[in-house]
Amino acid sequence: MRKLSLLVVCALLASSPSAAGQTVEQFYKGKTINFLVAAVAGGINDLMARLISRHMGRHIPGNPGFVVQNLQSGGLVLANRMYSGAEKDGTAIAILERATPQLAVQGVSNVKFDPLKFNWLGSVSSYADDSYVLWVNAGFPAKSVADLRKPDAPPLRIGTTAAGATNGVFTMITKDVLGLHSIQNVRGYRGAAAVFLAQQRGEVDGQVVGHSAIKVGQKALYAAGAFRPLIQFARTTRSPELPDTPIGRELTKDPKALALLSFAEAPFFMALPVVAPPGLPADRAKALQDAFMAMTRDPVFVAEIRKMGQDLSPIDGEAVRRIIMQMGETPKEVIAQFNAIVGVKH
Repeated sequence: MRKLSLLVVCALLASSPSAAGQTVEQFYKGKTINFLVAAVAGGINDLMARLISRHMGRHIPGNPGFVVQNLQSGGLVLANRMYSGAEKDGTAIAILERATPQLAVQGVSNVKFDPLKFNWLGSVSSYADDSYVLWVNAGFPAKSVADLRKPDAPPLRIGTTAAGATNGVFTMITKDVLGLHSIQNVRGYRGAAAVFLAQQRGEVDGQVVGHSAIKVGQKALYAAGAFRPLIQFARTTRSPELPDTPIGRELTKDPKALALLSFAEAPFFMALPVVAPPGLPADRAKALQDAFMAMTRDPVFVAEIRKMGQDLSPIDGEAVRRIIMQMGETPKEVIAQFNAIVGVKH
């Protein structure tokens, strides 16, 4: 038995890259890291993946190259692939849609991954300098939340995209949880840009979209004061840029409503999560995690992301794990209520 055990140990050591004398630098020298994105070119996840791919390699021993691969599948399919199908040697990473890890907590049947077993690298944004805002056209009659709560409040038509999309979720939370019953959810638009066009045509009165997204994507209209903020989400305090706009948590004292808001907003605090598969050699996982955070402090990277107008408030992989663990502590009845709003069926 002792001889057999010794043979097993020797075999395991022989198959280990570090035991074979291959350092992280030796492994990555001349290699290419495949960076997977479940989004079309031009979206925020795609833009971030391409930005990261230009800078992160400088901070990995061996300086590997990066190739961004856009997949036609959704975020859930990508997460499942990263968990069980991607290379587990450190040559595959992905940027996930922020709500994808939450799907496991919700109990979605097609989830085939445990989010706590991933090797999380971190996120370039924790939404510290951003907010998810209900914007209305400047000419809309209601000037505040108080106006929308009046018995004669005008209908507020909010343009949203696909069923279960974040903008639709917060539209329904505003209507059904915060009690702004004059809101009408107008579904079916193919993204925020299409909703902005609908606003200009008078089809809808507003939408829920990120502050940075509207500043960058609708720069001229934003500068001209074409939109007015009514409610901020994904914040625990008001944004310094929108000091007169209440956050959602100010609009209710109901503990269940507050718990639902907290659960719904949690993904924003890891807004652009980057992940590697489980089962990586420990030294390579650490090298990727260290490189990611070093990149966020790189003056060249910082200058480029600032030029893009995007929030830079990085968190590391352990912080992402803590957010996921906090989601998992949400009471089951709150998750059930959230699933009903989102339209999740088990």
